[in-house]
Amino acid sequence: MRIRDLFYETFSAIQANRGRSLLTILGIVIGIAAVISMTALIDGVKASLVGELGLSQSRTVMIDCWPGREVTMDDIDALEAGMSDDYEFITVASYNSGTISNGVTEEQGTLLGVEPDYFEAMGTKAIAGRLIMQSEEGAGSRVILLDQTIANRMWGSEDAAVGQSVHIGNDDYTVVGVVGGSGMMSGQSFVPLSTMQKRMSGNSGVSQIIGFAREGTDMDGIAARTESHLRSYFNLPEEDPSSPDGSSYYIGVTTMASVIEQLDSTMGAFQALMTCVAGVSLVVGGIGIMNMMLTNVTERIREIGLRKALGARRADITWQFLLESITLCLVGGAFGIILGYAGANVLAQFASLSSEIGGMSVTPVISPTAVGLASGICVGIGVLFGFYPAWRAARLDPVESLRYQ
Repeated sequence: MRIRDLFYETFSAIQANRGRSLLTILGIVIGIAAVISMTALIDGVKASLVGELGLSQSRTVMIDCWPGREVTMDDIDALEAGMSDDYEFITVASYNSGTISNGVTEEQGTLLGVEPDYFEAMGTKAIAGRLIMQSEEGAGSRVILLDQTIANRMWGSEDAAVGQSVHIGNDDYTVVGVVGGSGMMSGQSFVPLSTMQKRMSGNSGVSQIIGFAREGTDMDGIAARTESHLRSYFNLPEEDPSSPDGSSYYIGVTTMASVIEQLDSTMGAFQALMTCVAGVSLVVGGIGIMNMMLTNVTERIREIGLRKALGARRADITWQFLLESITLCLVGGAFGIILGYAGANVLAQFASLSSEIGGMSVTPVISPTAVGLASGICVGIGVLFGFYPAWRAARLDPVESLRYQ
């Protein structure tokens, strides 16, 4: 039988039983939709976390250090000199909070005093205007890099905010740029570190230490080396006190690479669990396909006998019924992919609305790999659950089949 004839017979048989076929593939549709929607949503959440929370900087190292006293810039200089082989640079931030006002609107926000290197380490980009410059850090200039949400509330757009003046404490600050904040980064505005220390916090201590590793540095070992160096520098024991509330010192070093790895592991485990749940629906759908194909074989016994009497081979009959099974599964898979993408968008809206940490936006991501995997699953189910009915049809005796009433 020619390939064209084989496909014609397949689609004719499916079209003759449209209602039954649609009901039969329902399990496949639900299973594939579940796989696609969860995969797209999980990949979207991961992309949002990586892109919006600064996790894309795989060479960034977060250093949490409290040696029983304030960490000063002298300590940072010593750390940078002692670990120059590992780090391209080490930068710091100092946190504060306050009211930001433009004379009409007041907004509460987190203020970070930072060095210009901070933006490179954290992957922060200005969406309007520019970032803080080294000359402004050196001069302790009263300039501010404003959070996007605050800029929009005060002036209606990011571009309109650039060049404006805001009042913080007893001083006026010029807005030189706007940064996009979402998730945990939402609500953060930046001023030069020297400005923060002189005009806001009133001390030279730092709240956050960020290292940017050199290209090719062993990221698995840099955390241990940094912690060991800090314990030696501050003359601290190898273990922190077991009670967090009673600790007078602690050292913690986390690489962004390890955070991404942990995120991958967590997301992967959840995705595997959801895939197993969806697999149950796929198996049920496959059983439905097999049941329908067995019914088709019974209903078409005389047709099969006639085709054999006219010269059709067993392989022709096998391929005809097997192709019907595979086609049904692929049609169900196509509907499932469409439904899954729509479902992922609905779930993403709920995920964005329910985010209590600044309205992190989630956009579903459907990768070609996921679509290819779904298609492969459909073909596999079609072959697995369609083979037995096709085998039975191919082995029917043509004489007995023609006598069948």
